Amino acid sequence: MAVYTEVSTKEAQALLRALNLGQLTALQACSSGIENTNYFVSAERDGQAAEYVLTLFERLTHQQLPFYLHLMKHLAEHDIPVPNPYANQKGELVFHIQGKPAALVNRLRGKSELNPGPAHVAQVGALLARMHLAGRNFDQHQPNLRALPWWNETVPALRPYLSDSQAAMIGRELAFQNHIAASSSYTALPRGPVHADLFRDNVMFENVGGTAQLCGILDFYFAGVDTWIYDLAVCMNDWCIDLQAHTHKEQLAHHLIASYNTVRPLQAAERELLPAMLRASALRFLLSRLGDFYFPREASVLQAHDPNHFEQVLHMRATHVMSFDELAGLA
Repeated sequence: MAVYTEVSTKEAQALLRALNLGQLTALQACSSGIENTNYFVSAERDGQAAEYVLTLFERLTHQQLPFYLHLMKHLAEHDIPVPNPYANQKGELVFHIQGKPAALVNRLRGKSELNPGPAHVAQVGALLARMHLAGRNFDQHQPNLRALPWWNETVPALRPYLSDSQAAMIGRELAFQNHIAASSSYTALPRGPVHADLFRDNVMFENVGGTAQLCGILDFYFAGVDTWIYDLAVCMNDWCIDLQAHTHKEQLAHHLIASYNTVRPLQAAERELLPAMLRASALRFLLSRLGDFYFPREASVLQAHDPNHFEQVLHMRATHVMSFDELAGLA
């Protein structure tokens, strides 16, 4: 999250009034993430306190937003613990503040687990599979906007800022991903709505009887229709990576894949292409972080991500290619 647009208490109160959510009691800017402006909103109605998250969308358009918001509402209605957008009396989910499209959702309980163990990743894998299955009958379609077409557009724009070695590695990987995307095995992969950004800071846990229980998934604003195995690869490249050494953590990957597989068994083509999708997800986040580094946007609160991490992850995934069984700790 970040703050590019300053929201006043008057503007926040006006939105609460339009949604019949009571009186504003606090408005606090959020600093995590980098794409949108976010505020924590506290309110009170009929003596009951409630917490919300207000998001102003800095890049997404009014036309793109219904997909994300209706997907979140669809998943919430299918018992997936995601933020549920609030609608006004007309049923609208998208509003405007200072000319920016905006949405208000309930604030989920819990906190992120930045040092996950097997029990954490097992819950993530199972819930990701449940989310994929729940999205099968979602009736709206929007492609993953940070997929291969975006990579093909972004690499030439970044080329003047890259070292020769960086440009060579990224060029090789882009050519490989274009080759994979043209294959019959890739086009036959099962797909549907994906989160596409399910990192540690987008999953919430709470302590229940001394045990960490997954209680929420955040930030669906990179979601789109893509292959489900790519979504699993995005998870693996964060939850199953040593963030200091940039290396694969086999035990965590085993628990993530095994728990996913118990809910939605992976097909043979998915198992075959998981190594390529791990490279694809590493490339995607390397490109976005390079773009944020070389083309920064002004923000009053911002925590940018270091592109070096995913450069190292991509190098690791591309030069030490592991089979599915090796990745899953089955070899």
